[in-house]
Amino acid sequence: QVQLVESGGGLVQAGGSLRLSCAASGGTFSTYAMGWFRQTPGKQREVVAAINLSGSRTYTADFVEGRFTISRDNTKNTLYLQMSELKPEDTADYYCAAKKDVIVSIVFTSPSAYEYWGRGTQVTVSS
Repeated sequence: QVQLVESGGGLVQAGGSLRLSCAASGGTFSTYAMGWFRQTPGKQREVVAAINLSGSRTYTADFVEGRFTISRDNTKNTLYLQMSELKPEDTADYYCAAKKDVIVSIVFTSPSAYEYWGRGTQVTVSS
């Protein structure tokens, strides 16, 4: 069973950048498809970006508009989300998630597909 710990959140001004990290332990990281999700109070958790086992295939939500990049380093057991041009509406709790998988090409975008979740890191973007 993999454990996930997010870091890198914080307070940033609009237009700024943050890099979120998700450190995985307790499992073979390269056998997990990964994703970043976010949630604000009263709203459902939504996918921000997702990546397949090898990192060769990614998905980013439409609202990202090219501002965020998901990546992974399987040698460091770490998932990243580089966020730039942040907007106040990006304010949320950000979670990383993992799904055990064997098919290299698949990217999972639904929260219900993921089996393991971190506790989240808060991102606040001020205007």
